[in-house]
Amino acid sequence: MSHDPARVERIKANLAAARTRIEEACHKADRNPSEVSLVAVTKTRPAEDVRILASLGVTDVGENRDQEAAPKAAATADLDLTWHFVGQLQTNKAKSVASYADVVHSVDRDRLARALGDRAASAGRRLTCLVQVDLDDGSQAGVLGPRGGVDPADALDLAARIDGHDALTLGGVMAVAPREGDPHEAFGRLYEVACRIRDRYPLATVISAGMSGDLEAAIERGATHLRLGTALLGDRGPIVG
Repeated sequence: MSHDPARVERIKANLAAARTRIEEACHKADRNPSEVSLVAVTKTRPAEDVRILASLGVTDVGENRDQEAAPKAAATADLDLTWHFVGQLQTNKAKSVASYADVVHSVDRDRLARALGDRAASAGRRLTCLVQVDLDDGSQAGVLGPRGGVDPADALDLAARIDGHDALTLGGVMAVAPREGDPHEAFGRLYEVACRIRDRYPLATVISAGMSGDLEAAIERGATHLRLGTALLGDRGPIVG
């Protein structure tokens, strides 16, 4: 099946613009752009967009809803993709997510880590998991934010639980910047948590931080993976499913 030429050109142009932003941010932060990976978040977008991205060399694909991710992963199973689950995840969805995801960015509690590990083991798979850290100001006072994440003070304990499961690999950390406040400051706190985890687990080097609106701040504060949706695919349409 041939791709819509206009859509290909639009995504190609958006991808070039995003890569230019990444390169400029890396230059400003005195970092090598090769240190930063781009995860294309295809929320509400059809599997055809995933195919277009793959044709342009983007093979790290992210989704935040299992209802959308599972059929999309199945529809593109012929492609050599790495699937990233980046949204809040209920434990009862662990079996489904463990069947197709390669990396789960949003592990924020022991029970979820255990469920993912057990389901991955049953499927004969191995999952890389990131500790999602809550960066909302209230988290420092023990009040967790609405988008999930473990209290920064508890991140090392959760990392140990992930690392201790035979079917899981501890990859590093992930966070979403608070809607209010300075993303540089928030991502700076994430970097501190990442360093504490990496000191104990040297292979846990991933810092998943930064989206279309704040990727520059994330790169300045050490992000290794950016989760970009709108910057690549335009404004999102209605949620599917």
